This record gives sequence, C-alpha cells and structure tokens, in this order.
Amino acid sequence: MSTARTVLETEEHQALRAAVAALGKRYGRDYMTTVIREGSHTDELWTEAAKLGYLGVNLPEEYGGGGGGMAELSIVLEELGAAGSPLLMMIVSPAICGTVIARFGTDEQKQKWLPGLADGSLTMAFGITEPDAGSNSHRITTTARRDGTGPDADWLLTGRKVFVSGVDMADATLIVGRTEDARSGKLKPCLFIVPRDAPGFGRNQIDMELHAPEKQFELVLDDVRLPADALVGDEDAGLLQLFAGLNPERIMTAAFGIGMGRFALSKAVEYARTRQVWKAPIGSHQAIAHPLATAHIDLELSRLMMQKAARLYDDGDDVGAGEAANMAKYAAGEACVKAVDQAVHTLGGNGLTREYGLASLITASRVARIAPVSREMILNYVSHQTLGLPKSY
Repeated sequence: MSTARTVLETEEHQALRAAVAALGKRYGRDYMTTVIREGSHTDELWTEAAKLGYLGVNLPEEYGGGGGGMAELSIVLEELGAAGSPLLMMIVSPAICGTVIARFGTDEQKQKWLPGLADGSLTMAFGITEPDAGSNSHRITTTARRDGTGPDADWLLTGRKVFVSGVDMADATLIVGRTEDARSGKLKPCLFIVPRDAPGFGRNQIDMELHAPEKQFELVLDDVRLPADALVGDEDAGLLQLFAGLNPERIMTAAFGIGMGRFALSKAVEYARTRQVWKAPIGSHQAIAHPLATAHIDLELSRLMMQKAARLYDDGDDVGAGEAANMAKYAAGEACVKAVDQAVHTLGGNGLTREYGLASLITASRVARIAPVSREMILNYVSHQTLGLPKSY
C-alpha cells in the first residue's frame, strides 16, 4: 500500500482494505477461472465475504449492516478485484438495491430485505436497460398500471429488460418502470420489487462472449401482478430515487475497474521484474517500465475521483456525487482497459496463455467502459451538466 493512500484513508479504512485483500488472496484468480469454467457461481467467496460483514458494510447497522457507505463498499470490491476475484453482484445487490431500499423503502421493505442483503442470504438484481432505450430513463417503456383504484390496488407491470446480471441467482429484481401521472398524464420513473417466481416474469439467458460467473439475461414482464407495496418509495419521487441507485452503481463500477486494472498491473510488474531476454530484466527498459508506470498513475488518479464520489454520496450530496461518480467511472474504465492491454503486451505470448490469467481480462475490462453507461454518455453528461454546453439531442 502506498504512503499516499494511507494518509488519505482512515485507520478503519486501511484495516478494512488489508482484511479484504487477505480474503481475496485466499481465493485469487484461479478460483474465479475455475468457477467460470465449471459454469457455477462464486458461492463460497460470497458466503465468506458476507459472514465477515463485507457485503453489507454500507447498509444500516439496525438491519445487520456495517453502518458505512460507498467509501467502505468500494474498498471491498476494489480489493477483491485486485486479488483477481471480483464479485460483480456487489454492484447490484448491496450497492444499488440495498441503498435504494435503505433510503426510500418502507419499514416493511427494509425489514424484509435489508438483513438478508447485508448477510448475503438474499440477493437482488437490477433491471433498467431496455432493447430500444439503453439506460435512457426518459425512453423506458416498461410501464405499471393500477388494477383498480385506491392505494391498495395491485400493480400490473409490462415490458422488457436486457443485460440484467445474476437474475438466475437473485431472489428478486428491482425493476425500473414508469407509471402515469394522473394529473399530467406523463410517464414518470418508479421502482418495483419483482420476486423471481412472480407469474408472467420470464427470463432468457443472453449468449455472451464475455465469460463471467454472473450470467446476463433478457427479462420479459407480461402483466406481472404485484401488490401495492411492491413499489419502492414515493410514487412522485421519480428520478431522485433512481439516481440514488445509479450513483452507487457508477462508484462501484469504478472500484470494479480499478481492482481489475491493479490485478493486471501486478502480474505485469512481477513478470517485468524477473523476465530476462538479454542481460537485465525487461522491466529495466523504459519501453516496458514507462507504460506500466503510466498505467499505475492512471489507476491512482481514478481512485482519487472514486473516493471523492463516495465521500460526496455518503455525505448526502447527490448532485455533487453524480458528477464525480460519472467522472470516476469514466476514468476507471479507461485506466482499466489500458492497464490490461499493457499487462498483456508486457507478457507477450505469455499474456495470452491460461497460466497467467490475463487474456480473459481483455474482454472483461471493456465492461468498465461500456456498462452501466457508455463513456460517450458520460462525456455528454459532463459537457452538458458541468460545462454548460448545449445538447445535440
């Protein structure tokens, strides 16, 4: 751990980072590749991380969580990733769904879901992306209508979602839909908890070139009947509740990318220290050393922005966190891809072998660039929201 990092982080954060790093080291990349090859899930690592309190470190103590926030949860995911065994569902279950329910859920929803999300016994997926809308919440067509009148009337939810992670192992999915405003007739975004066994709730696995323990699914919702209390939070809160989940998603995606980049960089540095082609290790040559140093700098800068975003979010500054979280996600995605590319290049042909575990990251690292929102949409956000430039759409 660098001196700069220890100065910026509290003793508690340093201890958490060291403890999670030790857990990740016990599993490592070999564990992850075995799970992927067997087509199974990371149940052992998930269960142990949960038992140690890491999965729910951001959730309220009264529901069995650690009472921390995105600052702590991002450390957990980053360190697991740096060990070669990241848990993608951490982005979805405790970070997005757990945060939204903790902030906006009813007492009953909190009691039902938060203890399980905190101890890992329950998991929740998140469905926002649609075939024709991407992640553009203004074009989402999944709609919910009341079947009857009054606040206790059931909801009927209809629509499609794509690229939903981990639905096969999730107990429920938090679906972003839209309801009609009775006063204006306009559609407004709302969040619904859909149990995995709800009638009319179908899923189809998407055949991906990306190999990961967490599978991707298309969801079809055909008049899925939900009780009135399936709605999370206030029907009129709209985008406020949605972005309360999307900011943590971006922060955690940054952690995912930084961890992966660190893992790749560590493999390259170790190789460059010991690999000799002529009289000295290849790492002594600036053509090898400088790109690796640049990759390290980019990862460190990404972490600083991620820490800023987490701090702003945990302090309740949703607007400031939105800008920083988008920037952190962008920076981490770029740094991750560059670190992986340079690591593979450093190892040459060995970088494409299964022994070193880097080749699969060539595809996986792109996830941090394109999901949950593309880098181009983040540049649009910064152009419009930060710089005040006009929109083209």
